[in-house]
Amino acid sequence: MKKVEFQEERCKGCGLCVVFCPKHLIALADHLNGMGYHPATVVDQESCISCAFCARMCPDVVITVRKEEKRA
Repeated sequence: MKKVEFQEERCKGCGLCVVFCPKHLIALADHLNGMGYHPATVVDQESCISCAFCARMCPDVVITVRKEEKRA
C-alpha cells in the first residue's frame, strides 16, 4: 500500500514537499501534468516514515499521507 499519494494533475511543482521531506524521498517527475508542471512524486515508498511534513507544506493540498496500521 502506498503511504504517500499525490494528485498529480493538481500539483504545480512548487517543490516545497521536496525540500521538507526529512528522508529526501520526494522528487519532481520528468513528465508534465495536464497543467504543464512537473508534479512531485515519491521515489521510495518503502522508506517513507509517514511524517506528513510534505502534506502540511503543500499549498494546494494535493498530498495524502497514510500511516500503517499496527497489527496485533
